Amino acid sequence: MGLLSKIGMMEATRLTREGKLPEAMLALRKMLIGGDSAVQSGTVRDTHVIDRLPPSHQTGSSWTALPSGENTPSVSKRKISLPLAEKFKGFVEGLPERGFPDWLGRGESAVETRTPSHLDKGATFEDHSFTNAAGTRTYKLYVPSSYDGRALPLVVMLHGCTQSPDDFATGTRMNEIAEEQNFIVAYPAQSKTANSSKCWNWFNPADQQRGQGEASLIAGITTQIMGMFSIDEKRVYVAGLSAGGAAAAIMGNTYPELYAAIGVHSGLPCGAATDVASAFAAMKRGAKALKTALRADGKIVPAIVFHGDADTTVDPVNGDDIIVQSKRGLTLQTTVSHGQSAKGMKYTRSIETTPDGQPVLELWRLHGAGHAWSGGSPAGSFTHPAGPDASREMIRFFLNSGSVGCGSH
Repeated sequence: MGLLSKIGMMEATRLTREGKLPEAMLALRKMLIGGDSAVQSGTVRDTHVIDRLPPSHQTGSSWTALPSGENTPSVSKRKISLPLAEKFKGFVEGLPERGFPDWLGRGESAVETRTPSHLDKGATFEDHSFTNAAGTRTYKLYVPSSYDGRALPLVVMLHGCTQSPDDFATGTRMNEIAEEQNFIVAYPAQSKTANSSKCWNWFNPADQQRGQGEASLIAGITTQIMGMFSIDEKRVYVAGLSAGGAAAAIMGNTYPELYAAIGVHSGLPCGAATDVASAFAAMKRGAKALKTALRADGKIVPAIVFHGDADTTVDPVNGDDIIVQSKRGLTLQTTVSHGQSAKGMKYTRSIETTPDGQPVLELWRLHGAGHAWSGGSPAGSFTHPAGPDASREMIRFFLNSGSVGCGSH
């Protein structure tokens, strides 16, 4: 079951519990076929949707889902019978009131409420927007209650497909950590006009280049915030999940002077794909070639990477590739350790350090985890609460990497 199917199932479940059975069945039909037009035609389509691909000569004039195999799924025409509504209602009544078990997908969990549940007195979480030649993107900005004009770190968080800033903030709990540790968080929002599934377009060459496309929009949001608030220029970071993780890798490669470190969860390296075929191949088998040229100043942008070894959406080899790309051919010392989260998930952690002992790269391989944010809140979509806390580990890594100066201005 793809991510959009899971979202549709959860919406149908919510409506059923509210007694809105006709609306629930409409949501169920949309889940099966992926849109209103197919609902009207009475057909359903077997699809697997995680990232969507842009219009091209291969796919036609509309956004399309990545194929789930070597051949795209065929369209099967079958009617949804009315007895299915009552069967679905009985099924829903047997589900727990909060959360969804692993049948929804390896470790992925979500519930109905995906809006931050509270706001600390004095803190703000407000809407903003940025416009340049590449277009306009809105974003949510969390400013902690302790902000008093002194320079704070800034973390830019890039959501995954189908997610929103509120959902991503809830699932990662990053606002709570920002309140505790005194930093500002921005959540750029991908628009549905740019991508119908709200995926960052990591596979488009135009969005992988400095000074254009979505890379310029994300960088523009970052610098706009730096003009609005007092930000420590040496402690600006970017992180993301899935398509957002791939976008974060792009930002570290295209704007290395702007971001002191990057965090990539279940994502892909910069330049992993340049068209439909290579996007599919990279998600399933990794990129054929990586951009690993060393910067003129000999520095690298520190990176922390999380990836589940049971991720069937983005193959775990992509996590390794991000580390290889970030290393830029430099010789570093690797230390490997093994551990287990408080809730029982085992992991392998690899740390790469400079000759003087400074850690600059970190890879967490999450054993048994799928395509979801490790240690996240079950109140957000696509989280794996049992895993180690990726949010706290990223902030720990970010703040420490800023102090060693590698990759900074």
